[in-house]
Formats: sequence, C-alpha cells, structure tokens
Amino acid sequence: MLTTVRHFPAVQAMLALLLLLLFSSFYAHSIDHESFDVRQHLSTVSRYGVVKDIVDNSYVPAHIPDGCTPIHLNLVARHGTRAPTKKRMREMDRLATSLQALIADAKERNVSLDKVPGWLLGWTSPWKGKVKGGELIVKGEGELYDLGIRIRETYPNLLRDEYHPDVYAIKATQVPRASASAVAFAMGLFSGRGSLGPGKHRAFAVATESRASDILLRFHDICQNYKNYRESEEPAVEKLKEPIFDEITSALSRRYELNFTRQDISSLWFLCKQEASVLDITYQACGLFNSTELALLEWTDDLELFVLKGYGKSLNYRMGLPLLQDVVESMELAIKAKEESLPSGSYEKARFRFAHAETVIPFSCLLGLFLEGSGYNRIQKEEPLELPPKPPKKRTWRGSVVAPFGGNNMLVLYSCPSDKSSKYYVHVLHNEHPVPLLGCDNTDFCPFEVFKVTTVFLWVLWSNERILRPHLKHDYHALCNVKEPPLQKPAPSKLSLLFGWLSSSSSGDVESHGADL
Repeated sequence: MLTTVRHFPAVQAMLALLLLLLFSSFYAHSIDHESFDVRQHLSTVSRYGVVKDIVDNSYVPAHIPDGCTPIHLNLVARHGTRAPTKKRMREMDRLATSLQALIADAKERNVSLDKVPGWLLGWTSPWKGKVKGGELIVKGEGELYDLGIRIRETYPNLLRDEYHPDVYAIKATQVPRASASAVAFAMGLFSGRGSLGPGKHRAFAVATESRASDILLRFHDICQNYKNYRESEEPAVEKLKEPIFDEITSALSRRYELNFTRQDISSLWFLCKQEASVLDITYQACGLFNSTELALLEWTDDLELFVLKGYGKSLNYRMGLPLLQDVVESMELAIKAKEESLPSGSYEKARFRFAHAETVIPFSCLLGLFLEGSGYNRIQKEEPLELPPKPPKKRTWRGSVVAPFGGNNMLVLYSCPSDKSSKYYVHVLHNEHPVPLLGCDNTDFCPFEVFKVTTVFLWVLWSNERILRPHLKHDYHALCNVKEPPLQKPAPSKLSLLFGWLSSSSSGDVESHGADL
C-alpha cells in the first residue's frame, strides 16, 4: 500500500493536507480550551473583579468636554460575593449522597473507575455541617471596599465634603448581605477621613426599608403579579433548558461511565460555580465539563435570567419604575441646588444603593442596556424579544456582565455651563465602564432632558409628571396587586391607559422561578 501511494503524489498531498487540518483543528480546540476562563462564565455567580473589565471593545466612549464637572452621583449596586444559601448547601449534601451511590453502582457493574476523577471518590460538601448561609464573604467585602475607594479616586471633588447622611445617602435592603456590602463600600469610600482605628475610619448611616414596603430596592419581593407569573412559568423555562442538560448528562455518563441523572448534572454545575467563585477551585467540578459544555450551561442560566428578571417579560422591569423615578428626582434636586448656587455641603451629592440581582437587572433594562439588534424598538412597540442566541453564537446578554456579584450601574450628573445645547448631562456607566444608551444616539454622555425621555421612564409620559408623581406608589400597587374585576367599566383616563400598557405583555413571553440573588 505504501509503495502504491508513492506513485501518486496527489494522494500524498491530500493525506498531508488532511493531517494538517486535523492537527490545526486539534490545536485550535486546545487553545480555545486553555483560553477559556470558567470564572468569566458563571453567569450571576461570577466575581466582580474577574468580569468587571469585560467590555465591548468596538465601542468608543464619548469625550467629556473640558469645563464639565460632576455634581451628583447615583449608584445601584448588587451585593458582593456571598456564600451559598442553606437550601443550596442541603442540595450539596444530597449531591454527595448521589455521587457515593453512583460509585457504588459502577463497582457493582464491574466498571473500572480509572476514568473517574479522584476527587469524586468520597467527596463531601465543603459546607457540610454549616447551618447558616447566604452571607457576604471576605471576597465580597473586598469587592465593595475596593469599589468605594475607586469611586472616591474617580470623583474626588464630588466626594470631598464632610460626611453627612443628607449629603451622601447610603441605602440598602434589609437582607444582611446587602447592608453588609453597603458598610464595606462606605468604609472604602470614607477611609482615612475619620478617627476610628488605624485606618482612620468614621461612622456612617445605612438606611433600610422594611421588606414588606420596599418598592425602591425590593420591588420584586412585594409585586404579587410578578411572583404569580414567575411561579406559573417556571415549568416552561425548565423545558427550554432540558435538551441541554439531557445532552450533557449523556456526554458525562459516557465519559466517566457513571449513570448521572439530569439532577446530578444540575447540582454539579452549581458546585462548579461555587467552587470557582467562592473557593477559587476550577479543576474539580468545573473540570468535569469541557469548554463547550460550560458555555452551554452558562447559556441556560442566562436564558433563565433573561425571561425571569430581564427582557423576557415587561413586568420584570416596569415594576422597577419607582427606583428610576427616585434616581431622576435626585438629579433634578441636584440641578435645582446648582441653579440656586447653594453652598457645598448643604445638599445631596450622591445616593448609593445596595441590593440584589433582581434590582440591578430590571434597572439595566429600564435604561435599555444589553439589547440585541432591534430590541430597543421592539420593546417600545411591546413586541416580544428573541431569546439570547445559543452558543457558539455570540450574545450581548450575559449574566456574568449584566449582574455579577458587586455588579453596578452608575449615573453621574454633569454640569456643563459652556455647552450651548444643554447645561446638564448624564454619564452612564455599567461596572464602572461607559455604556451607550440606544435612545440617546448611542452615546454614554446624554443630555439630561434627552435622558429623561429616552429611558423607559419617558414611556410613562414624563410630560405628565405632575399627575404621575403623587400617584406612583399607588400605581405600583395597581400594577403588582391582583385586582378584583370592577362592577362597571369606567371611562379610561390617560393614567389608567398608561398603567394598563405597563402591565401588558405578549402571550409568548416565558419566565421561570429563581432564588433571590
């Protein structure tokens, strides 16, 4: 055969080309696997420091003109990296039991365990015996502490006044990891400005609202219509995810000759995320999957995030309108103070808010961030959006960027006295990087008046603000509470039509239930 081939140079060339293609394919796959940092693909379990600098390199940020100075800052941030909740820790205990049963079953079938990673044999949960969970961990404290320092360094003149709670307002939800994040942030923000301890810290106030009435930062927790819809649509989302988990379950069962179930794979994926994010371990649970499988698992999380807390249902983010109104009102007060030349230290210069993914994600949607293609126009027309594209296609909507631990949106109000077109601008930043507003000519430096009318807040008829504002709390409850059908149908007012539009959604929307993040 070899002699025959020598007489056919064309055949030799084809064989050489085939070998080259096979080698190139293998080499490319190896490079892809080596460059794949799983810590950047953990959806909302990603640590802030690992993903905060993932940006769209094709976007060129706006130039802030000379003479423009920041006069007010709004921050909406998620808490830092946390420990798994009690419910999830119990799941890890069940996983340990299941893995032991799988190993025992393999031995009964006389299957060699050579393919099984050694760590799986006798594995126990690192949280075994722990009775409390969900708390902010040391890594999470550092994320928010460092964020406070960076913000102070970025806006030194804005944050130079003596601390007063009416000048620098700090708010958090009553969930301990959120309020602890607020404390860590403020320690960094005001470090060296007090007299407490070696770090010269100072005391500060963190305001919280009852969980039962917090429509600014925990609107998702008290919106009954949202909770009802989420619960009813959970099976539909699980159905969307099933093919991926079935495919990966089969692949891992063949690879390691263990009879994994879909639930095993789901728990191993959760373990992978916790190990990589909380424990800095990427070679155990994450090592069971290849980069393609990890990308698909990430997509299932992002898919659920999209339909449950993002653009998949209009109610998901429209119930956050009170928060957006609070932000805009704070800017108006700052403009009023500037116009009246009030002395520095006599008016509010910043509002810092610390909450959850369920807060940051709807707020990002209200701003129109992370939309694909024509998504901005479609949500204005109340048209359903397409789901985030499945890997290997690229997508804008990634949980690790939209709302990682410590993820945040900053809206910085600037005064530009010499600007002839507008005296005040809003600088829009996500995770400390400028991001474009689609409704503001795709720029991150937006005239304040345009900002008011290009965010979803304009969709609630900003021109009718004198009517809207006194009734917003009432209308939030009208949007979120189950109502009995009226005895008679009254003539629709402008405001009732408005909030009827707010609560409407397409029948094709899909959503699922998820834990508080």
